[in-house]
Amino acid sequence: MSTASASATVAAPRSRYLVCEGREIHFMDWGPEDAPVVLAWHGLARTGRVMDELAAWLSPRYRVLCPDTIGRGLSQWSPDPAQEYCLAFYARLATSLLDQLDIERVHWVGTSMGGAIGMVCAAGPLRGRIRRLVLNDIGPALAPAAVERIRTYAGNPSAFDTVSALEAYFRTVYQPYGYLTDAQWRRLTETSVRRLPDGRVTPHYDPAMVQQFIHHPHDYDLWPVYDSLDLPVLCLRGADSDLLLPETAEAMRDRGPRAVVVTVAGCGHAPALNVPEQLELVQRFLEGRD
Repeated sequence: MSTASASATVAAPRSRYLVCEGREIHFMDWGPEDAPVVLAWHGLARTGRVMDELAAWLSPRYRVLCPDTIGRGLSQWSPDPAQEYCLAFYARLATSLLDQLDIERVHWVGTSMGGAIGMVCAAGPLRGRIRRLVLNDIGPALAPAAVERIRTYAGNPSAFDTVSALEAYFRTVYQPYGYLTDAQWRRLTETSVRRLPDGRVTPHYDPAMVQQFIHHPHDYDLWPVYDSLDLPVLCLRGADSDLLLPETAEAMRDRGPRAVVVTVAGCGHAPALNVPEQLELVQRFLEGRD
């Protein structure tokens, strides 16, 4: 299977920081500043760099912003995790980011948690400003067993003596992403690693971010939010996903914005958005070629 390649020369992405809601947020800024904007938001325990392939693919035609959520990657860790690691605060960060960049309208592509943030934004602080919404293996209801699986590994991140051992771990825990080249696995690892005081390495996020499930237990119960949406929605569901169940995806076709639902073969939770077949689906939707 071939990996993605942009159809035109891609300018080097810019690594940037802004203070949003009193917290420093890091984001990668791809493409021409005067192009239509895509905000690409990652999943629970990842960083904005997992959107590199998508951003490279779209950046000849779009400006693509890929933030690190607070507590992940190069963004600041929250000093108040019980209050700030939740969808409502993440939505405030997204709104502040766009306002400071003077961006009025945006397409949103969100994987897992990033899609949930997109739903909350589209129904609330960014209502009317999000033009099209892509939900990558996320819906208004989550399978409890999958949530518990994710909480277990994300809340107690493993530590390893070497980066190579961390990569081997990522290849196991993120096997449901589907096909990644060796180079993509290596980049995924190197862009999401931090070193502990004892010299070992571990995933680059604040383990306290899973407090979201304790202090905000209904954060992902989003049917009322979804039903209120009035914009075009594309839902990509990994064929083997244990988080977005088939019956939930089917209900999304019939309720609220009546999403276009596409099942992506060869992966579970969540499609990596790193091969042409997946990237073309997203691009066609953003261009209105549903």
